[in-house]
Amino acid sequence: MKKSFLVLLILLLSVAGLFAQGAKEATDSKTIDTLRVYYVPSREPAEIITVTEPLKKLLIEELAKSGYTVKKVDITVGTTYEAVGVALSAGTADVGLIPANTYLLYEDGCQVILTATRDGLSVDSSNPVDWNSHEPITAAKTQAIGYRALLIAGPSAKGKELSAKVNAGQKLTWDDLNSANWSVMSSTSPAGYVYPTLWLMDNYNGKTIGDLAHAVQSDSYGSAFARLAAGQVDVLVTYADARRDQESKWMDTYGRKASIWDETDVIGVTPMIYNDTVSVSKTSEKMTNEFIAALQTAFMNLNQTEEGRKVIAVYSHTGYQKAVSSDYDNERKAQAILKGLSK
Repeated sequence: MKKSFLVLLILLLSVAGLFAQGAKEATDSKTIDTLRVYYVPSREPAEIITVTEPLKKLLIEELAKSGYTVKKVDITVGTTYEAVGVALSAGTADVGLIPANTYLLYEDGCQVILTATRDGLSVDSSNPVDWNSHEPITAAKTQAIGYRALLIAGPSAKGKELSAKVNAGQKLTWDDLNSANWSVMSSTSPAGYVYPTLWLMDNYNGKTIGDLAHAVQSDSYGSAFARLAAGQVDVLVTYADARRDQESKWMDTYGRKASIWDETDVIGVTPMIYNDTVSVSKTSEKMTNEFIAALQTAFMNLNQTEEGRKVIAVYSHTGYQKAVSSDYDNERKAQAILKGLSK
């Protein structure tokens, strides 16, 4: 009798131990040791790191509301757009704030979960003269899920020549553009390469950035504007509100004597580009459906506080909305065209 009771007691203790272990595993499954968040270098990396520092605390607090304990958030700025895509695909990054076309290039290894919203701008026109006649460009009260890329001519002699022709209502020729010195971004940058290439193709019989005789790649938009201010390049390609971001630096840092609005003009406007994504790694074991839902909620709540709004403003984001892969079908068309160029 005593022996049977002892065996029963041992069995009960073993079962209790298994339940305890299961409970511990369930608890541990909602504990994240380190959440690795990557940004692309569309602004100066040091500036991104400084502005986004509060994101660490904010994400930890927001994810806690969904029952997740995140012990640490690491924020990294990739050396290139491609480096962030590679990190997401490899699982060395968990979350990436990346443009739409970078997401599409690496969608085998990453999943879009959110798209950013931005303040609209006071001008939204395909005609560059409309932009030049309504400077300075300001924010609008409406929110936008997309933005345009602009071709901007600077204060060099060639830049002024191109601006004058556009403002007079004349169409620039390919020779006009090909004789200028250009600053472009890496080949996966939407505003800094992809959509300007599509604009050239549409307007100049299939010509691309690769056909330009004098195009140099800049490592950031800040360095591109510095080159424009110094007269090292005549034209740069960038996102539509970039001059607002560079307005104070134009004189204070780049040494110009007149404002950026007086010394630059728009000479080309691309079609609308779908806004940036928040994407997650498909190979990171942390990315369960439940945790993805918690991340979506956490990011969407960031614009509810002044501190959060300052963080997401680093990319001119004003909020986030849930996204699915099919939202980016138009961007896929753009990528298909560009892939054809490389054949």
